[in-house]
Amino acid sequence: MRHLFLIGALAICGTAFAQQNINSRSGELASPVVNADGSVTFNIKAPEAAQVVVNGDWEADNGHCTLVKGADGVWSATTVALPSDMYTYRVAIDGCTTTDPANPYLYRDVANNYNYFFVPGELANYFQVHNVPHGTVTATWYHSAATNADRRITIYTPAGYEQSATRYPVLYLLHGSGGDETAWIQSGRVVRILDNLIAQGKIQPMIVVMPNGVISTTAAPGETDINLDFRPRLTNQIPGAYKNGIFELSFPEIVNFIDTRYRTVAEKSARAVAGLSMGGFHAMFISANYPAMFDYVGLFSAGVDFSNVDMTLPAYVNLDAKLAAQAEQGVKYYFVACGVADVLYPSNCAITARLKAAGLDYHWYESSRGHLWSNWRKYLIEFTTHLFK
Repeated sequence: MRHLFLIGALAICGTAFAQQNINSRSGELASPVVNADGSVTFNIKAPEAAQVVVNGDWEADNGHCTLVKGADGVWSATTVALPSDMYTYRVAIDGCTTTDPANPYLYRDVANNYNYFFVPGELANYFQVHNVPHGTVTATWYHSAATNADRRITIYTPAGYEQSATRYPVLYLLHGSGGDETAWIQSGRVVRILDNLIAQGKIQPMIVVMPNGVISTTAAPGETDINLDFRPRLTNQIPGAYKNGIFELSFPEIVNFIDTRYRTVAEKSARAVAGLSMGGFHAMFISANYPAMFDYVGLFSAGVDFSNVDMTLPAYVNLDAKLAAQAEQGVKYYFVACGVADVLYPSNCAITARLKAAGLDYHWYESSRGHLWSNWRKYLIEFTTHLFK
C-alpha cells in the first residue's frame, strides 16, 4: 500500500509540474515587434511600475528607450528604423534590470543575460538559421600538461565532415575577457555565420576551434567540478588568469590535440588564429611566439594596451624582435580591426605602427562604434573571407 501511495504521489507531482510548465507562458503580448520599416516596438506589462526603460546595443539614441504606460498596464516604445543586424537588450523596471518576459530568446555574456532580435536584411541573414547544410558543434576536453588539467574546448566542423575523408584548414578563434569556450557560439553566432558563408561559397569549409583562454579555470561557468560556485566575471578579476603568458606559450598543446584528433591540413598555410579584445592580445602573442605555426592572424579590437602587462614575462618579452621574426617567416594575411569609438582604438593604431616597423604587412579595417559584439561579428565575416586562399 505504501508503494502505491508513493507512486500516486509522484504521479500527482508530475502532473503538477507539467501543468506549471504549460501555464508559464507570458500570454499573447508580443515583444519586441520588428516593424516593416525596421523600427522595433517593445511592450512590457508592468501595471504597478513607475518607470520602464529598455537599454540595447543599437546606435540610435545610444540604444535607450523610455517606455510609456498604457491604460492596460503595458509599457511601450518604438525605436527609429534600425539597420539590418542582430541586436541585444535588457529591461529596467523601476531600476531593477531584467530580461523581457515576452521574449524567450536570450543568452549569457559574462555575468549578464540579454534578449536578442534581428532586423531583417543582408547582415542579419548571416546570423540566422537558413535551409543550408549545417555543421556540427562538439564540446570536448583536452589534457593540458602546462596546467596539469583537462580543459574544455568547443569545435565546429563543417557540413559533410563526418561523411568525407577530406582534410580541412583550421581557424583558432579566441574569446575576450569574461568569455569562455562558449562565447563565440552564443554571442558571436559563429555557427550561423560559418554555415551561411560556406553555403554561399564565400569562404572555404574549415574547422573552427574555440578554447577557454582563462588559464586558471578549465571550462565555462557551471561546466567545472565546482559547478555553480564559480561566478562569471571579467578575466582580470580572476586571480592567476590574466595575461601571464601561460595560455599563449602552451597553445601548441591545443594545435597538437586538434591535428591528432581531427582531419586537418597540419600546415602553416592552413592555420589561422584570431580573437577579440583579450583574445586579440592572445592571438598576436601566440602567432609572434610561434611564427612557423600560422599564416593568418586576426586582431578584433585587440587588448594591446600594455600598460597593465608585465612585458618581461617570457611570452611578452622582445615583442618587436618576435614580430620581425614573424615577418621573416611570412604571413599571408594579418588583419587588424577596431571601431573608432572603441577605448582601445589608440592602442590598436599604435600596434599597427609596430607591425609596420617589423616588416609585417597588415590589413586595417576601421568601423564605427565601440567595443561591441556587433562589431566583432562583422570582423569575423570580413576576416574569414580572406582565409586559406
